[in-house]
Amino acid sequence: MKVLANDGISQTGIKHLEAEGFEVLTTTVAQEQLSNFINEHKITALLVRSATEVRKKLIDTCPSLKLIGRGGVGMDNIDVDYAKSKDIHVINTPAASSESVAELVFAHLYGGVRFLYDSNRNMPLEGDSKFKQLKKAYANGSELRGKTIGIIGFGRIGQATAKIALGIGMKVIFTDHQIEEHLISLSFYDGQKIEFQLQKSSFDELIKNSDFISIHVPAQKNYVLDKDDFGKMKNGVGIINAARGGTIDEVALIDALENGKVSFAGLDVFESEPNPEIKILMHPQISLTPHIGAATSEAQDRIGIELANQIIALLQ
Repeated sequence: MKVLANDGISQTGIKHLEAEGFEVLTTTVAQEQLSNFINEHKITALLVRSATEVRKKLIDTCPSLKLIGRGGVGMDNIDVDYAKSKDIHVINTPAASSESVAELVFAHLYGGVRFLYDSNRNMPLEGDSKFKQLKKAYANGSELRGKTIGIIGFGRIGQATAKIALGIGMKVIFTDHQIEEHLISLSFYDGQKIEFQLQKSSFDELIKNSDFISIHVPAQKNYVLDKDDFGKMKNGVGIINAARGGTIDEVALIDALENGKVSFAGLDVFESEPNPEIKILMHPQISLTPHIGAATSEAQDRIGIELANQIIALLQ
């Protein structure tokens, strides 16, 4: 059986599949040519990430497909219910990249409170001529320890974010449509373990009481944070979005940055991705990454192995 990993798969995952007799193709096929390629090569399993869409038309025109896999959590680029109605297996890897995304959240947070997003832009340009002025400009940073982080969406990634926050001495509050309370267990290198019982906060309580807010929800029809929500936040709040573009009203975010309500934002995803708005890209108070939350070698290995194991179990 042939597997097409159209958006790539780790070498570990390839070896795992090949050891079980699968042929793995890693050709990146353009969206408009995908149907022809699948039919020509009689592809049984199609693996994608966020770049490739698997919609009803593709499913209907590719009768050889028995499985569609998403390397990651969100499956908004796949018509999941329709595929299942055609007896096609649909799988993803919800646990594999949680820690990687959570660590990126804190890369943005640490960079935000110490102005690294701006310092890294200006030091190469003016570090040799305005060193003292830059030193003064970036001298009033703050610490994360002792501050409150509000986590919107408390699935695996939200929980992984909470673990890091608790580990560095932050207070964690969360809101979620399905989870009322959750026991967070921190395990350390020497076998010690500490547990924290967290209770859900209301959405309004969270946005009013958080020093920093991190979003961890799937794709939404409406904004999670809009103009009215920004107005209720603490002055100087920091906002991080490493979940999905379109969950933050970016026009309202720019306004909140300009009027001082928001001190900085860290964005890994964008409302008009893959063509983010120039006002977002050029804003001096926004830390930017190009949707790389799960893009660590460790996470990619875990994703590849998890996909391979599911494919083997379902198709053999």
